[in-house]
Amino acid sequence: MSRSILAFLVSALLCAAVPAAAQAPMQWQTGRAAAAIEARVERLIRQMTLEEKVGQLHLYGRREGFDYGEIRAGRIGNVMNFVDPAEVAAVQKAARESRLKIPLLIGLDAVHGVSTYFPLPLGQAATFNPALVEEAALWTGREARALGINWTFAPMVDMGRDPRWGRLLEGAGEDVFLSRIMAAARTRGYQAGGAAATVKHFVGYGAGEAGRDYNTAWIPAEQLHDIHLPPFRASIDAGALSVMAAFNSVNGVPATAHREMLTDLLRRNWGFRGLVVSDFGSIPELMAHGIAADEAEAARKALAAGIDIDMMGFVYSKHLAAEVRAGRAPIAQVDEAVRRVLRVKFHARMDEIADIDPRTAESALQSPPALDAARRAARESIILLENDGILPLDPARVRSVAVIGALSRPDQERVWTDPAGVPRKPIEAMDAALARLLGQGVRVAFQPGVSTYCGKEFGDRAAAIEAAAAADVIVAKLGEDCEFMGEGASRTRLTLPGVQDQLLDELIGTGKPVVLVLATGRPLVLSHLKGRVAAIVQTFHAGSEGRAAIAEVLTGAFNPSGKTPMSFPRSVGQIPVYYDHLPTGRPETPGRFRYESIFMDESNLPLYPFGFGLSYTRFGFSDLRIETPVVAAGGALTASVTVANLGGREGQEVAQLYIRQPMARISRPVRQLKGFQKIALKPGESRKVTFTVPATELGYHDAQGRYVVEPGRFEIHVGNSSLAELKGEFQLARPQGGR
Repeated sequence: MSRSILAFLVSALLCAAVPAAAQAPMQWQTGRAAAAIEARVERLIRQMTLEEKVGQLHLYGRREGFDYGEIRAGRIGNVMNFVDPAEVAAVQKAARESRLKIPLLIGLDAVHGVSTYFPLPLGQAATFNPALVEEAALWTGREARALGINWTFAPMVDMGRDPRWGRLLEGAGEDVFLSRIMAAARTRGYQAGGAAATVKHFVGYGAGEAGRDYNTAWIPAEQLHDIHLPPFRASIDAGALSVMAAFNSVNGVPATAHREMLTDLLRRNWGFRGLVVSDFGSIPELMAHGIAADEAEAARKALAAGIDIDMMGFVYSKHLAAEVRAGRAPIAQVDEAVRRVLRVKFHARMDEIADIDPRTAESALQSPPALDAARRAARESIILLENDGILPLDPARVRSVAVIGALSRPDQERVWTDPAGVPRKPIEAMDAALARLLGQGVRVAFQPGVSTYCGKEFGDRAAAIEAAAAADVIVAKLGEDCEFMGEGASRTRLTLPGVQDQLLDELIGTGKPVVLVLATGRPLVLSHLKGRVAAIVQTFHAGSEGRAAIAEVLTGAFNPSGKTPMSFPRSVGQIPVYYDHLPTGRPETPGRFRYESIFMDESNLPLYPFGFGLSYTRFGFSDLRIETPVVAAGGALTASVTVANLGGREGQEVAQLYIRQPMARISRPVRQLKGFQKIALKPGESRKVTFTVPATELGYHDAQGRYVVEPGRFEIHVGNSSLAELKGEFQLARPQGGR
């Protein structure tokens, strides 16, 4: 089945699950509808004053004393961070009372939920289930829309190859193929739910030197086009209506003023018709970058580069009109930016959306179907990294469990993207869920051990150790939260923050088996725990239903199926460590030492490779067949493998196909993911899994940014991680008449 047909069917099924009356998907209109929108936009531009035009290019955030009169006067055309239904209704009313009655873009960082929370996007990527990820985004979009929010600053599709960078939690990890699939799925979901997607941060934000947020990125053309740009293109191809520029500079040019990226590539080469918004306050930051002498020059340079909306920089609102009147900024550039903003508003039919009713808005939040989707997403996002046989917990063998860690019981899985003020229902604590699932014969005790879920200080430490020592099994839920993850949270020590490592050492010191449940925003360094704890369960903050889902995994009510979306480093000194690296002329050779591309004091291999995750059953891969041993230049590779459940439990496995071109004009990665399928198998069941990879997926970009598909021999590796062992090969034929 082609990818486009599959995407259509998935979207249709998701929409079918939602009442038709609630559907107002945002998408690009075509044909007569698109022509009518363009004509309407031109009529409006002719009617607008210069101040009204600048107002459409200004994004203002909620704050105390907000002046609704500025909207009525046409000086504010877009707002953000309004979540209270009464306040949202007030800004909508103000827009309707303006002279031209142009609807507002009402934006929010609705990244992985609004009231119903799903796993962090990195956790969603760990599901390797794009249909489930699309469903999560759909419910996020629907809840945003219920509150009157019509614009989300997501998906973030920056490649995350350095776990020191705290913001990689918003992306899909280290692999470009997985990131492309997830970017498209999230874009379709948000917009089907009624929130215009903003693909961000264009471009290279995740490649900052030393993993330091906002830092300079130096990216060769080959890497830019093969690694960093494809997820953006996937989101735009899926219909994204807007793009957000990055904070950082790329090869010496700040992204906010990068005309080559924003205009030449994004708009002229890719044909993007939507709007580009700056990141928060990034236009005046052009002065700190050293390319603008003052705010007025920063405004001119951002506008000329292709930034349509100034997010909270206040330089367009303060300077653009004067710069146009002085002849320093062309009115044509202002008109073109306004044209793109209006185009998005009308293609998304924002003028047709009724104002929200504050009395009923909250009734659409945390609906049973949304919570069901959150539970399913949470279950599939959980990764079992280690298990000495202690899991799943068996009431016949375990009579008492001590749950330690404040992260087991906050009122809400709190991460930095949470919009404040959104109503949420109470969620089940992990110890309560364990007690429910294990039954009355098992005593479950809880002690936080630390004072808050941030883990910076001890709470009643003695009580925690006493409870742990009295139990048969200790379940310690520890991790990152608060200032330790998210934007501006780069770290050089990837250990548990605060006193949590010390607490864990003391729990291990009781001699009781410890099941470590991690809730983090990135892979941590866990080498010192291997062999010291009985099991390690990794979550990336699993959301509203996360604690109940974790309890289901710990008790065997659900068989874990999550896979690592990033390689886990053995030490910080290994970073960056990712599976699709280039080969070297002096690779590691068993039995030799030194004068090779190795560390003297550590293995080259990650602690846990990309695509890895254990199960409570065993899966076998066999019978790899290359259906097309010679692939035509315009054709596709077809390969199949048999996957069997060799254990005694039903489970899900992710079959992964990797490809390598061992000989080419330039050095190619040792492996690249080109296909994956998640399947469910009963005990003893086997299934043939077929992969289709178009020949156009087998190329690379050269130093001039040109895409090259080079004929020759290719290797195939198939299995359940990036260390896949089954191997085959095929030939990509030269095009007819080619040399």
